[in-house]
Amino acid sequence: MNFDIGMVGLGVMGRNLLLNLADHGFRVIGLDTDAGKVDALKKEGNRESVDATIDAKTFLAAQRLPRAIILLVPAGKAVDAVIGELVPNLTPGDLLIDAGNSHFKDTDRRHQELNGKGFNFFGMGISGGESGARHGPSMMPGGPKAAYDRVKPMLDAIAAKVDGEPCVAYIGAGSSGHYVKMVHNGIEYGIMQLLAEVYDLLHRGAGLSHAELADTFESWHQGELSSFLVEITAKILRKIDPKTNKPLVEMILDVARQKGTGKWTSQEAMDLQVPLLGIDAAVALRDLSAYHDERVQASKLYSHHAAALGEDRAAFVQRVRSATHASALLTYAQGFAMLRKATRTYNYGLDLASIAKIWRGGCIIRSKMLEMFRAAYTQEPELANLLLSPWVAPELQKRHADLRAVVVAAANLGIPAAGLMNALAYFDGYRSARLPTNLTQAQRDFFGAHTYERIDEKGTFHTKWEE
Repeated sequence: MNFDIGMVGLGVMGRNLLLNLADHGFRVIGLDTDAGKVDALKKEGNRESVDATIDAKTFLAAQRLPRAIILLVPAGKAVDAVIGELVPNLTPGDLLIDAGNSHFKDTDRRHQELNGKGFNFFGMGISGGESGARHGPSMMPGGPKAAYDRVKPMLDAIAAKVDGEPCVAYIGAGSSGHYVKMVHNGIEYGIMQLLAEVYDLLHRGAGLSHAELADTFESWHQGELSSFLVEITAKILRKIDPKTNKPLVEMILDVARQKGTGKWTSQEAMDLQVPLLGIDAAVALRDLSAYHDERVQASKLYSHHAAALGEDRAAFVQRVRSATHASALLTYAQGFAMLRKATRTYNYGLDLASIAKIWRGGCIIRSKMLEMFRAAYTQEPELANLLLSPWVAPELQKRHADLRAVVVAAANLGIPAAGLMNALAYFDGYRSARLPTNLTQAQRDFFGAHTYERIDEKGTFHTKWEE
């Protein structure tokens, strides 16, 4: 009974996170129903501090009390099944950490069930993929503070580091860890969609070759657009398919799958009445991509004679760079606005400056921009929206004209750019002192007697619109 922590689920993420723990001096033991994964871990670990088994009782008996156990299994029924198997053999005070992409409402339910039985439970979002898990992820643990404090030294040790600061922090109460990870993934959807559209615009619209595209994204990564997603985009565009000697990305079917976290973000935002125009568009465009055969058929029915760019290629590339920056800022702003609304709705106690800090390294959406967001929320913790920050507003002020021009170019070229267009729509909507929703409310009152408010006096009013 001398292992410091256990890991249930020895897939890519679980195996690598466990080995990361072992690298930092912790004794770890894994559990998996797949004997092949157990044997593979033993060979890869190849040290006294790493062990694995297919037997749950052996797994539990090998850990020191009170136990700390990380679950990295598929979200949903699999998590409940593992918990159901472990609980009869747990000791009061044992800690279960669900580190998968569970829906936050499931995490709330499990928190209530397990903590009520004398066990500790919290949800922890993890970002960084295979490499992050192995060498340093960003982690978002939320739940009982005392339970987090027990494992804080472990999490601090294995997290990614930026300027010596670990990319992990206590997120807040209840299901806050999984909630923040859900929004993280929504932002990820949004930015990935933007980069896909930019790739399309520069390739089909401006005629850049894949080698030129790779050079372009590499140069962007060296500047204000430095981020993990821009970095890997350059690497993807440079990869050649050995079978065809063509750029590998061109040989990949244009159907983007999803596991659900982006959809959850959009659905939850609608429940909270938080506008996520860019993220909603990203989810919808993945859905649209699945209609491949219909899209091919439609492409033969509808021709489009694209207009010329209207400027030289180099100038257009620079304008797209500026538009990408503005759109990414707007995507992050939408995500952080959702977190602000959620912390008030669910009493999470979120520290948005801390969240920006831990997203700077290890995670998929890490970006140079996050330091600016951290500064903004440090200066004004109750900031209603990043668009109101003196740190962010000047950046958007000097770039939104470029975003507007790029959206026009995309429309004229017939290239779908819903992410860019919706980023602009969010910006224009948010900055409008008056929206045409006065007409919408009048229509609601006309057909449903839903009433309306006036701009010149308080109260609610109803008009008999037809005499």
